[in-house]
Amino acid sequence: MIDAPSLSVSVQGSLGQFRLDAGFTAPAAGITALFGPSGCGKTTVLRCIAGLQKIPGRIEVNGECWQDTGGDRFLPAHQRHVGYVFQEASLFQHLSVKDNLLYGARRAKSATAVSLDEITSLLGIAHLLDRSSVALSGGERQRVAVGRALLAAPRVLLMDEPLSALDRVTKDEILPYFERLHEELALPIVYVSHDLAEVERLADTLVLMQAGRVIANGPLQDLQTDPSLPLLSLPEATVVVEAGVRGFDLAFSLTELDVKGGRIIVPGLHGAIGDARRLRISASDISLAKSAATESTILNSLPVRIVAIEGGPTAAQANVILALGADGTGDRIVARVTRKSLAALGLTAGMTVFAQIKSVALVATRAARSLPPPGRVEER
Repeated sequence: MIDAPSLSVSVQGSLGQFRLDAGFTAPAAGITALFGPSGCGKTTVLRCIAGLQKIPGRIEVNGECWQDTGGDRFLPAHQRHVGYVFQEASLFQHLSVKDNLLYGARRAKSATAVSLDEITSLLGIAHLLDRSSVALSGGERQRVAVGRALLAAPRVLLMDEPLSALDRVTKDEILPYFERLHEELALPIVYVSHDLAEVERLADTLVLMQAGRVIANGPLQDLQTDPSLPLLSLPEATVVVEAGVRGFDLAFSLTELDVKGGRIIVPGLHGAIGDARRLRISASDISLAKSAATESTILNSLPVRIVAIEGGPTAAQANVILALGADGTGDRIVARVTRKSLAALGLTAGMTVFAQIKSVALVATRAARSLPPPGRVEER
């Protein structure tokens, strides 16, 4: 159950041979990702929220009912106050960047709408204002499209695979700006993607879809460590952990981060004390030991409680679900180890062992004071 939902969706119906049965709630702020394979219904759900597709059901935003086919209510798209960012940035080619943005501002119906200066600063596009929209790069076009949507003061921002048409380098350039939206706007964002790396980097809440159905909905970490869901079976299963900067070892250029149930040290100096960071920890980058290593190049050897071991008797590897802290009350992570190692160490659920984290992916998030390029940090 998600506390204080601002967006509630429950739609059931058919489009030709395709059957949609999707229901979920999303919190009042942050990014909710609709994730699943192509053709599973993610974009259809987004179009239903926007009022561009009418499928029976109920949609409610901040206590306001936008659709209730049982009660014969359907608010038309132009009255729903949504911002919609498509895969391809649909800018007006005959207008400058500034005039494209001002078009969004003219649609604003809220006295609390953000200003042009605020949006251009947030998205790093102030220097583009006088440029023709046809002279922009793909990443610049998408940032302008997001700015135009935000200047319309939407109740909800809908983003339909906004990075899918961009190459990896351009994606990496634009993602930090999307993280700024996450941190600085008290606005629910529904983000459609089939790229799990994007979801892990941006999302707070995950709506997992498959063949037109929502099969799970909840905090990202909860779904990443749920053995009943398909995420753990992926070749590169990862878990996202929220962390806060605790301090620095200036002599060795290290940053110490607090996570729930432990502390993690990463190479480099990142942010300032009190800043928040997001860590992506891969299951293949964790090894397990029955005692703490005393002589090792791996800096992070944390006590953990084994919550569950998932893997059939004929599988070569198993996923070991772990809770940080000797008492098992901290964040959950996952280690992928061979069944031979499990047998050799006699590992079972309930045991306290040590997780040796060889590397983590570190990105800026949650009130970070700067946006350094994201990168992978390793210890060898």
